Amino acid sequence: MEHANFVHLHLHSQYSLLDGAIKLDDLVNRAKEYKMPAVAVTDHGNMFGAVEFYSKAMSKGIKPIIGCEVYVAPGSRFTKGNARGSSEASYHLVLLCMNLAGYRNLCRLISTAYREGFYYKPRIDWELLAEHNEGLIALSACLGGELPTLINLNQLDEALERARQIAQIFTDNRFYLELQENYLPEQAKANAGLVSIAKELDLPLVATNDCHYLTRDDAFAHEVLLCIQTGKTMDDPKRMRFANEEFYVKTPDEMIALFKDYPDAIANTVKIAERCNLELDFNTYHFPQYEKPTDKTLDEVLQEQSEAGLEGRLDEIRKLRKLSDEEVQAYHDRLAEELACIKSMGFPGYFLIVADFINWGKDHDIPVGPGRGSAAGSLVAYAIRITDIDPIPYNLLFERFLNPERISMPDIDVDFCIYGREEVINYVREKYGKENVAQIITFGTMLAKGVLRDVGRALNIPYGEVDKIAKLVPGVLGITLKQAISQEPKLKELIDKDRKVAELVKISLALEGLTRHASTHAAGVVVTPKPLPEYLPLYIDPKSGGQVTQYPMSYVEKIGLVKFDFLGLKTLTVIENAVRLIREGKDSNFDLKLVRDDDRETYELLSRGETTGVFQLESSGMKEYLVKLKPSCFEDLIAMVALYRPGPLGSGMVDSFIKRKHGLEQFKYDFPQLEPILKDTYGVIVYQEQVMLIAQVLGNYSLGAADLLRRAMGKKKPEEMAKQKEIFLAGAKENKLDLKKVEAVFDLMEKFAAYGFNKSHSAAYALIAYQTAYLKAHYPVEFMAALLTEDMENTDKVIKNISEVRSMGIEIHPPDINASDRSFTVSAESMRFGLGAVKGVGSAALDSIREVRCDKPFSSLQDFCERVDLRKVNKKVVEALIKCGAFDTLGGKRAQFMAGFEEAMEVGQRLQREQQSGQDSLFGSSEIVSVAGNGYGELPEVGEWDEKT
Repeated sequence: MEHANFVHLHLHSQYSLLDGAIKLDDLVNRAKEYKMPAVAVTDHGNMFGAVEFYSKAMSKGIKPIIGCEVYVAPGSRFTKGNARGSSEASYHLVLLCMNLAGYRNLCRLISTAYREGFYYKPRIDWELLAEHNEGLIALSACLGGELPTLINLNQLDEALERARQIAQIFTDNRFYLELQENYLPEQAKANAGLVSIAKELDLPLVATNDCHYLTRDDAFAHEVLLCIQTGKTMDDPKRMRFANEEFYVKTPDEMIALFKDYPDAIANTVKIAERCNLELDFNTYHFPQYEKPTDKTLDEVLQEQSEAGLEGRLDEIRKLRKLSDEEVQAYHDRLAEELACIKSMGFPGYFLIVADFINWGKDHDIPVGPGRGSAAGSLVAYAIRITDIDPIPYNLLFERFLNPERISMPDIDVDFCIYGREEVINYVREKYGKENVAQIITFGTMLAKGVLRDVGRALNIPYGEVDKIAKLVPGVLGITLKQAISQEPKLKELIDKDRKVAELVKISLALEGLTRHASTHAAGVVVTPKPLPEYLPLYIDPKSGGQVTQYPMSYVEKIGLVKFDFLGLKTLTVIENAVRLIREGKDSNFDLKLVRDDDRETYELLSRGETTGVFQLESSGMKEYLVKLKPSCFEDLIAMVALYRPGPLGSGMVDSFIKRKHGLEQFKYDFPQLEPILKDTYGVIVYQEQVMLIAQVLGNYSLGAADLLRRAMGKKKPEEMAKQKEIFLAGAKENKLDLKKVEAVFDLMEKFAAYGFNKSHSAAYALIAYQTAYLKAHYPVEFMAALLTEDMENTDKVIKNISEVRSMGIEIHPPDINASDRSFTVSAESMRFGLGAVKGVGSAALDSIREVRCDKPFSSLQDFCERVDLRKVNKKVVEALIKCGAFDTLGGKRAQFMAGFEEAMEVGQRLQREQQSGQDSLFGSSEIVSVAGNGYGELPEVGEWDEKT
């Protein structure tokens, strides 16, 4: 196909955050429409969208040119200021990747810009460019470039010399002087100077347009976007704005006409595109290096650890129940099958790495969850203690986790105690090298309600008016403005009758879907065998200072990097603290792992709906269903965790499940082969694994093929489903089954596939739910004390949990300045309120109180004020402690303490100042204070408060 004779090489996408307004999908479609052979994306100082752009361009048959408009420091990147005395801290320079070497150098440059050169912008310098320019083409950039700046300052000799120096770095004709035509006098002057330099130094010219939006019509919306970026409004004459409407993706014909006097500058765009031939590899995994004995392979190490681990697990199981020889053999057979699959896919190292950091966490007393996601279906994961739920009794499928017929990276998500999660990540950093470990970026997008509010602020429309409009957008996840307008008549009516609303919505539609900000993903961590910039660029999160990938999770995985998910789960901390309290008091040998899953008292508690504080089961709706269901076995709990979601609730599945359990709704199995699969869920298809097993027994699918069927059902592609139905019926025919009935079962599977949940995940989370319910049923004081401690910074939760404690008949003692600890403590069958839960009492104050209290208890308010560090225990803290009753046991009423505490603090402060300056007080404290009580004088006689606070 004949292609256009021009290629855009300077262009800012949605990833030039709140500056570029070009969506990548729109860009590649426009490039295809213009018959461009290639197109470049050169976002400001980052490569956030590089792999996404590459993938989308390739899918449309357009050559992607990955680039960046970098910021170059005037001097050293380490100098935080401008040697030229200009207000600018950096100059622009466009870099384009010619090949893989260029890509890696660009990744190194941008990573270093964030890590070493950040000053308002991420900056590199000429020292870095001299070292890392291989495979890169440089363009002199827009008016923000160094050469155009010097030319406009009439420093033509300096511009000429600078161009000569840059050309000496970018040898082999890799430096082009960039001409733009935007009808600005400064640009005309810059162009003339650049043409002169080109002749003098024999440098090539190239034509660009510094594109920031797709069409001329988008210019106004782009102005609004700039207001959103800078916090200005459109009626502010001093707002940041572009001078005209020329910065759009112009057609090749428009660009050729603009540069008719410089045909070489146009021709060079295609020549540059021909020189840029980057090929990214999406078919290779880059595993971190697992430290192993030199004489063994990773396969052998995993085999040994798995076999030894399984023996340990079988010993644990025998403590709970008897195991027959057949059952033991089934474990060994399953282990062998899984190991063979893991080895054939080349994933032993992945399992060993995950097991290493999980077991490091356990060895360092960091609570780890029993499992999460489909990994709970793996016996190997259970054997090497990645997970703590046995997959065999609950019929959890390995193939749901790792499909032998579809090689894809295993994905093991791990829950850690929220306080220990960062310790584990730090361990991984230290073990594999800080250069090789980073968290993963995530992007916030301008969605329907948010974009209306952003645009409303920029247009200076009163917040109340905008809020009313935004609230008309239905509260549906992922809904677009277009969908909202078609679904909500009031919104459509407002747009039709109010010009201001119409403009607001029109601009919002143009900006909707743009990337708004970057932040750090809550869980994802990537680990590489070589320093990260060998594979991708890095970003420094301005909030945390942490090192983060510039690509989001899906594109990190696309380039073959291995990511691990480290999640924080506070319930693990609650369980750990409850177990500690039990061991300190009632049972020093208590072990939650030895608790059977058929405890009667636990199921009775669940059946009464007394589940406040019980993981996953404490919402009012869930309590209602538990009372109706009256769960009597662990399978019931697994099902409830899976079913209590909007889809199943709306479908009637939950009601049907409950009725069938109690014999109130009749059901039958169309085929006897279905009973073993569906009996635990009373004939209801609840889990994805059930879909897979049905396909296996009726349609002769392997479990690997059945997993592909499950995926196809989830995607609901008609062509694929027709193909799968044909395969399913053919298999059923081989089994001599009634095809009419089989077709009905297939249709039922397809219907429920939309609601089906991963049983492995449900089982793992049901185990946490069961453990918390067991603790509440058998050790209510310890469990509730642990729960209150974990929630003590959330006043609403403290109030709710204290109400629960009282309803359980547990005595709770008020805060006491001498008896209370930071956390809630247990004494026999009662508990003591923790000082950490008193609003207004911070950690520094608590540390001071607990430190001085070790010597002897406080005898009075005055004694307290003299001994604690009053720089940390300030007036607000003392007032909060008085109001909550922490001083009540020292004698006196709270009103008296309130009346006397300021004088007591003044005395304490005076004594502490004298002690710090090395002076002895002329008087003892008992002589200089008039109120304090308990040997320090009488508290003032005042009336008690009308009500206690």
